[in-house]
This record gives sequence, structure tokens and C-alpha cells, in this order.
Amino acid sequence: MTDAQDLRRRTAELLAAHPPATTDRLEFLRARFDAGLAWVHFPAGLGGLDAPRSLQAVVDAELAAAGAPDNDPGRIGIGLGMAAPTVLRFGTDEQKQRFLRPLWTGEEVWCQLFSEPGAGSDLAALATRAVRDDEGGWVVDGQKVWTSSAHLARWAILIARTDPGVPKHRGISYFICDMTDPGVEVRPLRQITGEAEFNEVFLTGVRIPDAHRLGAVGEGWKVAQTTLMNERVAIGGSRIPREGGMIGVAAADWRARPALRTHDLHQRLLKLWVDAEVARLTGERLRQQLTKGQPGPEGSGMKLAFARLAQEISGWEVEFLAEDGLTYDDWTMRRPDGVDFTGREAGYRYLRAKGNSIEGGTSEVLLNIVAERVLGLPPEPRTDKDVAWKDLPR
Repeated sequence: MTDAQDLRRRTAELLAAHPPATTDRLEFLRARFDAGLAWVHFPAGLGGLDAPRSLQAVVDAELAAAGAPDNDPGRIGIGLGMAAPTVLRFGTDEQKQRFLRPLWTGEEVWCQLFSEPGAGSDLAALATRAVRDDEGGWVVDGQKVWTSSAHLARWAILIARTDPGVPKHRGISYFICDMTDPGVEVRPLRQITGEAEFNEVFLTGVRIPDAHRLGAVGEGWKVAQTTLMNERVAIGGSRIPREGGMIGVAAADWRARPALRTHDLHQRLLKLWVDAEVARLTGERLRQQLTKGQPGPEGSGMKLAFARLAQEISGWEVEFLAEDGLTYDDWTMRRPDGVDFTGREAGYRYLRAKGNSIEGGTSEVLLNIVAERVLGLPPEPRTDKDVAWKDLPR
């Protein structure tokens, strides 16, 4: 049984064999993965040691103290938080060996081809089609939207309809799509921030080998649930210190500008601080639950809280800073590598936070999930539940 002492020993051996000060960054990350210190709860040979998930913090602390490089998790968050756990659970041995190592080291960036113009909140209504070809593979045609990092990605997790003659949740299959293949076109979507962090992706005659299918044909919705539950934990359950994240920025503004303080703003800030701390502690409890299995619907509650807090805190900050809160440094059209909620000015945070209640599942959909799967309330009537997708009005 791997324990904290054993992990410290293994980490020390890694650092001795590959000193961070003199070792190429990618070489070090590959060596860390091969030593089982990438994600210790993964199986041996796949970047882990079959150790408890909670012990990852031991490895991370030792490496941080030694000045070791990380794998830039902000840039490869979709791969780490969504693709990796799905490949681990549903992938073949060959798929796990092929994809997990370059995913973790950041050599290959991933994106998510789920939402569509006509199937955002109702994801199971997606219309992108995957049809068998003469060689046993698949030909995919359709359009996806709101795709973060598509302009950087080598691979995508993709769901497509393979049987339109059955109800919408049962006719979907799950694939790994090569974003460099012919027929994949990525177009930027400029947002309210002025940037094009998102994209729309057009798929025209894209050929995907059957070896890049995850799970059984027609069971893509089941596979996608693993991705979505992990996505919501990744968005809403990231580990931050006390008074970290956006509430930390707001509190720093308050302390630095006493002339702008009012009683009303003080009371609102205190409430937001408490709410943020409750959300942080709830996230810690959720991560403890994750050590015993796959994420459940509770992650949807965390993502709900994150979206609400981000919007309320950024709104408070803009109001507190008065005219300074309206400034915005750069409206230049850019395609950034990621999102920075704490390193930019208040105007950026206020605008970007508007998307938090849409991305990763709208707040309205997540409220339904919490109501039905956490609280056990009766589900809403669904008249399309047993209707073949091809017969649904569109």
C-alpha cells in the first residue's frame, strides 16, 4: 500500500535523477508521469500508483518546494479534467497507453465537441451525424459550438448521433476526433470580452476509425455523463486557499481603497466572503468524496455556486471601484490560451463571469440535476422521452 512516506521517497528519487534546474521541462514531465507521480490515484503504468487520490497533495508539495515545472494545467484543463477520466474509465488498453501520457504532459491539447447551435442546454438533441463507412470506421458531419481551445487542440472528445431511429439519449456514440484531419474547420467566436476564447467547429466528411470510439455504439450518452460530471467538478471545485480567487481580489480592493467604502458595500462584501468560504469548504468535502469513486451530481451544485459567486463578486467589485471599475485594458481581438479571473482588471472579470452560468451546463439545467438527483424531487414531465430523434420537431 503506497503511503505518504513512500511517495516522498519516490519523489526524491525523481528529483535526484532529473534535477529540475538542469532537466528539460518536457523531459521532466515525462519522467514524472513514468514514475507514477502525475496523478497518483491512476493505475500503475498510466501515470499513477493506485494510491489514494488525497496523497497527490504530498507529491505536489514536494515538487513545488524543489522548483519543479508543472504541466500548465490552465492550458490543458479540458484534457486533464474531462478527457482523461473518461478515457481511463471507458478506453481500451491501447487508447489509455496512446492518449494519457501526452495529454498529461501537455504535448497534446484537447477540446470538447459537445454543444451545438440547436443542442446546447438540451445536449441529447444533438444533430451531428456519424455514419459507418465501408472500412468499418465512421464519417462525421455536423457543427459544434462554444468549443474552448479548439484552435490549440490536437484531439477532441466528440459525441455524435449514430442512430436517429431511437430516442435521443440512446442513439449517441462517443469518439475521439483528430482535430488535424481533413474536414475539421475551426472558426473563432468573438465574445463580450473582445477575445475569441471560444470557437465553432465545422465537421465535413471527417473520417474517424472505430478504434477511436469510447464505449459501445449507441451508449455515448452514458460515456458523456462521466465527462460532464468531471467537467462540473473541474469548473466549480478547483482547490484554492482561504480568501483566494475572486473574493481575494475583492477583499484586497476593499483594504486598499478606504475612501470608497460604504456601509452597504461592506455588508455585501461580508456576505460574499462567507459564501465564498462555504463554497471553498464544500469543495474540499467534495474532493474527499472523490477519493472513493467517480464524481456524482454534487459537482453540479459546486458549479452552480461558482457561477453565482463569480458574477456577484465581479458585480460588487465594479460597483465599489466606481469609474475605475469600468476600465478595460484591451479590446484587441485575440485567441488566448485560457481564462485569467484574477490577473486581469475588474472590467474583464465582470464581462467574462457572464459566461459562467452558461458554460459547462447552464445554471437552469444544473438546478434540475440537483433537484432530481441530489434532493430526489419528482422529475419534470418529458414528452420526448420515448420518441425517436428523427420524429422530434425541429
